[in-house]
Amino acid sequence: MTPILPPFPTTRMRRLRRTAALRDLAQENRLSVKDLIWPIFVTDVAGADVEVPSMPGVSRRTLEGAVRAAEEAAGLGIPAICLFPYTDPSVKTEYCEEAWNPDNITNRVIRAIKARVPELAIMTDIALDPYNANGHDGLVKDGVILNDETVELLVKMAIAQAESGADILGPSDMMDGRILAMREALEAAGHGQVSILSYSAKFASTYYSPFRDAVGASNALKGDKKTYQMNPGNSDEALRLVARDLAEGADMVMIKPGQPYLDVCRRVKDAFGVPTYAYQVSGEYAMAMAAVQNGWMDHDKMMLESLLGFRRAGCDGILTYFAPAAARALANGA
Repeated sequence: MTPILPPFPTTRMRRLRRTAALRDLAQENRLSVKDLIWPIFVTDVAGADVEVPSMPGVSRRTLEGAVRAAEEAAGLGIPAICLFPYTDPSVKTEYCEEAWNPDNITNRVIRAIKARVPELAIMTDIALDPYNANGHDGLVKDGVILNDETVELLVKMAIAQAESGADILGPSDMMDGRILAMREALEAAGHGQVSILSYSAKFASTYYSPFRDAVGASNALKGDKKTYQMNPGNSDEALRLVARDLAEGADMVMIKPGQPYLDVCRRVKDAFGVPTYAYQVSGEYAMAMAAVQNGWMDHDKMMLESLLGFRRAGCDGILTYFAPAAARALANGA
């Protein structure tokens, strides 16, 4: 409800903007390092641990490089990292067997980080696209993405990651029924303590293009993902998907991409009051960095303003490639 204010000059809105101290006292939303999750790309492919051309400043990391990143995150106070694999094309198949291999790069990195930085929370990605010869998040038969058969494989993937020591599983596949199937399997396997941060409202977006370069899925993708990712014109549907995933056992929910869908973030938080996250995706990052590199925007000011926007929209946390830079800026009093 908007309050009814006395007329000017009794009400002078600028009074509380007059000094830095007054502005601090009146600030409604704040950004903290504890709001950040740092996505990193991992690989065991020789020569692939290089900067992603479409994501300036973001590189794929070897196992040891990922451990060093985890140590950096912990040192900066970042509470969690999220792992995304770049997989050797030679192990990509139509059935995606590498996805639940206990010794795939993601699972080996989880174990290595937990051995070195046990206090850091590790989030993973659950979707078949890094392992799929067709580049899709699910199994493909005659050009159709199979839902139920995919869910069975996603469950195997979830169990393998939980057994490796993952703290948070991030199903990003958008198959129907996968949250309930994973939750029941985790409970049955003795992993009831593992959290699920569901990509409940993942839109079919062009903003993912640099990410697909980073994980090597761009050239493999046949067709598009519009039969399972959301229509960008819908927001009521997002609320139905969030409600479903919470009912099936999700602990937290995600909206992806982030900045173009802040209205959805706000609606989800207002409707459900649950831990709500957004992913400031690769395309958002790439556009911002292009502007910085061209001298059109100040890096830190742009970065912190964009991240604060997520908090203002109701997000409890943000997955962002800016996480270490934001952590440093915040530590320096930005």
